[in-house]
Amino acid sequence: MKTLVLVAYCLEILALSVWIGALVGIIAAVIPAVFNTTGMEVGGRLLTRAFQGYDRLVLISVVVIVVGMLTRVVASKIGLSGSRWREQVTRTEILLLTAMVVIAGYLTFSLNPQIVSLQERAFMAKDQALRQIAYRDFFFGHDLARVLYLINLGLAITTLCVKVRKWVR
Repeated sequence: MKTLVLVAYCLEILALSVWIGALVGIIAAVIPAVFNTTGMEVGGRLLTRAFQGYDRLVLISVVVIVVGMLTRVVASKIGLSGSRWREQVTRTEILLLTAMVVIAGYLTFSLNPQIVSLQERAFMAKDQALRQIAYRDFFFGHDLARVLYLINLGLAITTLCVKVRKWVR
């Protein structure tokens, strides 16, 4: 039943690859294409939808990674993996994943809905002064979200490296 552990590892790595690849794709291809072909309002709304889709992919990836890690632990506890459970999941993996989940959860359920609201307020503002204030508030949240997405990208890449390094040993 070492095959079960192998499948769990493969699914975890696939989920991390989706997590990383989707964000890199959005940053490298989608954002430039959107803003080079549409206006700010249409582009902003389109990218809002793109990031909402990305956030859903991240949540699915979290579930796959957690189930994979739990599968490896359970397989080792009942003697199916050929190793102790502590060898299956390291503290580093748990800490990295915890940080990633906290950041992703904050982005998905708290910050991004606030940013969408601020974006709509800026787009709907008729008065120029109110529009400038709304854009200032929007870009503050947007810049914070950008930093958090990049931190999470770095954590995901680090987690992938940790898992692959452990796997090939």
